[in-house]
Amino acid sequence: MKKKNNANSYGIIGLGRFGMALVECLASAGKEVIAIDKDETRVREARRFTEMALVVDNLEQMTLEEAGIQNCEVVAICIGEQIDVSILATMTVLKMGVGHVIAKATSFIHGEALKQLGASVVYPERDMAIRLGKGLLYNSFLDSIALSGNAEVRRLQVSQKLIGTTIQDMNIRRRYGVNIIAVEHDGHTDVNFAAEYCFREGDVINVVGQIKNLEHFEEDIQ
Repeated sequence: MKKKNNANSYGIIGLGRFGMALVECLASAGKEVIAIDKDETRVREARRFTEMALVVDNLEQMTLEEAGIQNCEVVAICIGEQIDVSILATMTVLKMGVGHVIAKATSFIHGEALKQLGASVVYPERDMAIRLGKGLLYNSFLDSIALSGNAEVRRLQVSQKLIGTTIQDMNIRRRYGVNIIAVEHDGHTDVNFAAEYCFREGDVINVVGQIKNLEHFEEDIQ
């Protein structure tokens, strides 16, 4: 197939639990998804979400080109257990000129090898364990997004300690070195809130900063 990158087109290679969840999420959002696996049962399941679910016997370049992987803007390699297959598939997809390749890793060494090839690396089990741990440590913690430079965006439940106070009163930028970037209430997200906004029961704040500063902030608002 001729290369024709589509910003709304995604390729998912490997339809285990992680890969299948990605297919469902992206397809449900209306994105074009090419899903491939050698297991016919998994491919049939993926066809509930995308018509472009294909059974492939190997992950050689010719096979992937026939599937149209080179036309995707983003390709996720969701093969964790077979490290050699994961690395070879990542090398092949990068060689095909895909703009953004994301690869699942099951160990630090596996991840470092994938990074050396030029892929973005995710550690699903480790990341889930870290999120669970943070939820156990901090009652206010709901979710987080990792950023470069040891920083995060965290969604935090407003504690009883904060209800009735204003953002201006808290002065968290000066006290903790973190910033509130959004306030959620009753399903509505406000990014243009005033400094005089007074926290209410059920509010959720989205806060960005260095991890150590966020942890200090969370400890203080418990």
